[in-house]
Amino acid sequence: MEQPVTVGRAGRSFGEEPGALEALVDASLTARVTLDEHGIVTGWNPGAERLLGYPAGQVTGRRAADLLAEPIPVRGGLPTLAGLPRWNGDVALRHRDGRKLTVGILAHHRPAGADAPAWLIVSALTDRQPPTGLDESLVSWSFAQSPCCAQAIYDTRLRLRRANADMERSAALTEEEMRGLRVSEIIDHHAGLRAERSMARVLRTGEPEYQENYLQAPGENHEHAWSVFISALRDHEGTIRGVCLSAHDMTEQFWARKRLQLIAEAGRRIGSTLDVTRTAQELADVTVPVLADFVSVDLLAALDDAPEPPAPVVPAEGPLLLRRAALRSVTSGAPEAVVAAGVVDSYPPGSTPYESLRTGRPALHEVTDPAFTTWLARDPARAARVRAFGIHSVMAVPLAARGTTLGVAFFVRHRNQETFQHDDLVLAGELAARAAVSIDNARRYTRERATAVTLQRSLLPQRLPRQAAVEVASRYLPAGPHAGVGGDWFDVIPLSGARVALVVGDVVGHGLVASATMGRLRTAVRTLADIDLPCDELLTHLDDLVARLNTEEESDTEGRHAGSPETSSDVGATCLYAVYDPVTRCCCLAAAGHPVPAVVSPDGTVDLVGLPAAPPLGVSGLPYEATEVTLPEGSLLALYTNGLVETPDRDLDAGVHRLRQALARPAASLDALCDTVLADLLPQRPADDVALLIARTRALDARQVATWEVPADPSAVAQTRKDVVAQLERWGLSDAVFVTELVVSELVTNAIRHAEPPVQLRLIHDSTLICEVSDGGNTAPHLRRARTYDEGGRGLLLVAQLTERWGTRQSTTGKTIWAEQNLVPA
Repeated sequence: MEQPVTVGRAGRSFGEEPGALEALVDASLTARVTLDEHGIVTGWNPGAERLLGYPAGQVTGRRAADLLAEPIPVRGGLPTLAGLPRWNGDVALRHRDGRKLTVGILAHHRPAGADAPAWLIVSALTDRQPPTGLDESLVSWSFAQSPCCAQAIYDTRLRLRRANADMERSAALTEEEMRGLRVSEIIDHHAGLRAERSMARVLRTGEPEYQENYLQAPGENHEHAWSVFISALRDHEGTIRGVCLSAHDMTEQFWARKRLQLIAEAGRRIGSTLDVTRTAQELADVTVPVLADFVSVDLLAALDDAPEPPAPVVPAEGPLLLRRAALRSVTSGAPEAVVAAGVVDSYPPGSTPYESLRTGRPALHEVTDPAFTTWLARDPARAARVRAFGIHSVMAVPLAARGTTLGVAFFVRHRNQETFQHDDLVLAGELAARAAVSIDNARRYTRERATAVTLQRSLLPQRLPRQAAVEVASRYLPAGPHAGVGGDWFDVIPLSGARVALVVGDVVGHGLVASATMGRLRTAVRTLADIDLPCDELLTHLDDLVARLNTEEESDTEGRHAGSPETSSDVGATCLYAVYDPVTRCCCLAAAGHPVPAVVSPDGTVDLVGLPAAPPLGVSGLPYEATEVTLPEGSLLALYTNGLVETPDRDLDAGVHRLRQALARPAASLDALCDTVLADLLPQRPADDVALLIARTRALDARQVATWEVPADPSAVAQTRKDVVAQLERWGLSDAVFVTELVVSELVTNAIRHAEPPVQLRLIHDSTLICEVSDGGNTAPHLRRARTYDEGGRGLLLVAQLTERWGTRQSTTGKTIWAEQNLVPA
């Protein structure tokens, strides 16, 4: 009869005493034999001696095969088993007295190199004894007392017959109280009916079923996850006599899996954009309601005005100021919130957010904790919310990344009756750490993008200059946050002779490099336009500049990455340059890989200007071609970059068609027309930068222009002065007579003396008075300071002193020297 194991003082069992294990198991009850790889007996215990009658001294060192009464029923014998980790079966052995014994053995093959014999062979001496009454009792006790799962046995009417102790604890009922009831009567939950249906199918088919249930145990405030197995119970003939329901409590594993899923979901959803507020909201969205019933994300108010938060995040004196960046609640409208999104609130010393940021560690509180109640006592509004919604536990987790503290995330439970545990705090800390990195990335990107936008806008014209040739309106839209700041630009440049230059360009790429390159190109265009280069020549010079920039970029790249295969991309840009003359109503245009402009005639017809195809700047090195068109007064000239007409979901041709339709619509003003075009073509934020410039042409009346052909004779200067004075009198510009006489006399005299005919004088009267003298010479005059005894050289200096500005421009037939003076209103 087996002896029971008793438990001694302090809960220490007999099996824990030194040497007690050997005495407890009685090694002689099992025959144990060890063999080497060659089948030689290396070990023989007393149990083996009791089984076969051989003492250890007579067997050790002999072949194990000598003990066989019959060959082992495996082809080739025992040596062929060398590749198996284990073998078991019946073996016929020869007893010392000569009789044959059939013994069931279990042979373990140990791995090569183990510090032990190659084979361990065991056989229980009582292996063939039939089960006793004790065995049946052990089975009954194991069912009733099993601590690993809740078990219940039901008959073929699905009535409970037996339940073990774990099932009694789970149902909070004794076996006696449950006997004769169905599952759906013991558990008033849809899981009970679901289990009953599975049990009915098992009775019908005999196939086991598995299901997972989630229900709250009586007397507890949280749900358990149960892994349920339902199997048939058969008698010796195979007839189904009942079903067994085994339920394993998998709550810890379930929540561990849920936490991993939440972390994975957070990694996928948090940080999808480079927007601080959106990222904070993503943290709140991903944690409600899985982790908390209400979540708020508050960022340091110091981040609003400063690029970095102050070194001491928590002020030495006074409250902590936090701006509510995001919130989320299981309740519609988030009525639990005391502070609305975007509002700055103050948190005094001792408050949960204040102390969490002061220590830099997450904090978990129940509302009954003294530290929490002390804070609520000083904040009646929050105390009222806690009482109204039954808030019972909170967590405050700092948001910190790269050594910078950004704010705090606040988690609240009220609908979920289970209070926050330490595992929840660890999970919240992991989610907050992930979100903090994304928020910091968004904050840094926002700051850098604001710098780039500021730089780009500073490089664009802040205010379009006043001029008489055209009325203009413009729009510039930076790309969406993912694309970054680009290199689109536009410009309006007043030229001599009341003309005006209109420019639109686009540098390939985004970011500070594109903005800086745009600034360099815009400056170059203004410089080249200032010397009155023709359209095609200006683009040719600009093409040379871009080519030089590419050469400089390649040199810089080689210097920075010597021996590296990485190379920087070339500078690429497109440009459209147009010059409009209000005297002749002629417009000269040239393009370098840029979309062609659109012209809206006074009758509303929209056409595209046909320009010769040309590559972008810095690609070909070949000269560009210009096109001249005559525009009726009141025509609209629309210049734009490709971001306006070409989008990811729309090709260029479709975009140009929509642009023509938008330009054809009547508009109260040019500004209204710009808004109409943008609203129609870009209903959402553009993926690329967009520059739009619309100009309405004006024409000078013939009475505002006076032209004289001047003979190449010095005596003609006097008559020319008289003609100019008479014209000024007709225009009512008597105050300008003195200066204009001097300017005309100097410029005409110089043209007659130093240039070639024909000589022409032109006066243009608009908001300013422009005097132009053209001749057939190609030499440009130079401003110099005459010495004391020089007889000449003071004329241009005098012109420069008396007029607002002056200059010269080349033409195909010669040059023109011009001077412009402001008019004083009468």
